[in-house]
Amino acid sequence: MAAAATRDSDTRPAARTPLDSNAVKIAHIRERNAPAGSPWRLAAARDSAAEHWLDLEEGRQGLVVEDPRRAHNSALFRQPVTTLDDHMARGLRVEALAEIVEGYAGAEPDDEAILAASNLHFGPPILRPPSLRDFYAFERHVKTMWERRGGTVPEAWYRMPIFYFGNVSEIRGPGDPVWAPRGSEELDYELEIGALVDTPGIDLEPDRADEAIGGYFILNDWSARDLQREETTVRLGPAKGKDFATTIGPWLVTPDELADARAGEAYALQMSAYVNGIETSHGAWSSAQFSFGEMLARASADAHLRPGDLIGSGTVGSGCLLEVKDEVLKRYLQIGDTVTLAVERLGTLTSPIVERPGGRGPAGPRPS
Repeated sequence: MAAAATRDSDTRPAARTPLDSNAVKIAHIRERNAPAGSPWRLAAARDSAAEHWLDLEEGRQGLVVEDPRRAHNSALFRQPVTTLDDHMARGLRVEALAEIVEGYAGAEPDDEAILAASNLHFGPPILRPPSLRDFYAFERHVKTMWERRGGTVPEAWYRMPIFYFGNVSEIRGPGDPVWAPRGSEELDYELEIGALVDTPGIDLEPDRADEAIGGYFILNDWSARDLQREETTVRLGPAKGKDFATTIGPWLVTPDELADARAGEAYALQMSAYVNGIETSHGAWSSAQFSFGEMLARASADAHLRPGDLIGSGTVGSGCLLEVKDEVLKRYLQIGDTVTLAVERLGTLTSPIVERPGGRGPAGPRPS
């Protein structure tokens, strides 16, 4: 598989054009005053600023009352809309939800199905992903990592996308706390793009593999650099240095909503990271050496991709403290810090850094 040409990291998107009718933002939501343990509900943004959200089950019910034939004509309307995980388990793609969004387009703002974002808590875009493959697609980041070890980028990296498997048991959503794992004092963020597979596939072709993507989101691939440094001397993939947390969100953005920002095989969208409001990292999705199509082709070679599988891009150049802390922060993350990742069109993803909880229990809201 030939690698895509390196993109210009400073390319910026052109002015926005009207969005395709299937373009949508999808999120798991709970009302802030909901009882503890309330189930996540699925919602879609009603406006580009994501200030108002449509409860998709409320919307589905309203549309069926309006026209009972919908339940006969469309599988989407025959059963309750619960979570995105369950939606895909029914064999439906993310884009199918646009049928409810479009049907509810004329609803008044005071409709009970319309919710203000200020009253909502957002969860991970998917609650129980079957797998997470995280790639290594940005040359600047890869080059910096190898130079720190006194080496150069291996020739093989330019020929094929490389990935490792992450831990799907420790997925966190927007606002969920993160802490350094046992024995670590060098907690680091990593600024990445994530993609959700929403249709099964095997042996996909690079030029069409991204058709299996239901949407994109921001991904923070947390790292314990001191643990990682020791583990990599054994030359086996990341272990406890990566095993403790992955944050995704704040919602899922369907590919159609990004179409006018397309730049070759990537998107001309800027990516930034902030610690306590200070910008520490900045890069561009368009600087990726490999497209998501190429990454998915590699992931699906002799292996089945399943709806719900997550694909990470790897860290954008400058997108972690390991690369930039000496210039901007002079340290790794500490208890009390707040990390915010921002990607144009995908939103912002914020995580507080807290003290590691005693025992083995979580220290905050977790996906159910």
